[in-house]
Amino acid sequence: MNLPAALNLVEPLDRQTLGERAYAKLADLLISGRLAPGEKLSLRAAADVLGVSIMPVREAVSRLVADKALEVTPNRAVRVPPMSAAQFRDLTKVRIAIEGHAAAQAALHRDKGDLLSIASAEKSMQLESLSSAPDLPRAVELNKTFHFSVYEAAHSPILVEIIRALWLKAGPVINLDLRANPERLAKGDAIRFHADVRRAIASGNAAAALKGIEADIGGAADFILSRGGLAD
Repeated sequence: MNLPAALNLVEPLDRQTLGERAYAKLADLLISGRLAPGEKLSLRAAADVLGVSIMPVREAVSRLVADKALEVTPNRAVRVPPMSAAQFRDLTKVRIAIEGHAAAQAALHRDKGDLLSIASAEKSMQLESLSSAPDLPRAVELNKTFHFSVYEAAHSPILVEIIRALWLKAGPVINLDLRANPERLAKGDAIRFHADVRRAIASGNAAAALKGIEADIGGAADFILSRGGLAD
């Protein structure tokens, strides 16, 4: 049977699906701070953990390199890009601008389901913070869940996609730091800011929602910069 030439460019569906899954899993490792800035990633080890061949992992890594979430060093090693303090400050400013806008839009466009999701995410992280022995990896996941429940309430898929790209870069710094420093959770600043954001969105107050996200992101960034762990 003669096939149209264009079909030669179509990848098999199963391979395409595995590549997407590998990308999602590796992206989650970055967003959740399970990979640190400067840490190398073994494609073979990743393939073994994910239970796939190396090809889907290679495809996923290529996408993440294009996203600038990973980089290839001169000796061909794949690693999480190191981040300087100046780069982190720049990233923080952009996150505040875009994520603050998303929170403001959420206050204007949220529906009943969004409010329930936001309240549930906020309550779960609050309960974790009150635990005598908080599960920090779970707290990181709950923090991410809260933020994205807010951003998805803006009902703008493009906006959420942009924010996810920002978290691919920020996650290794902000979430690794939270996992390593439980005092951030115990202090309760994020819990207070999350409550402020939830109330603002519930009342339709866009300005207050933006202010709450700005305080949350800015407060975490100030803490990280004060520890001096980033390059000059």
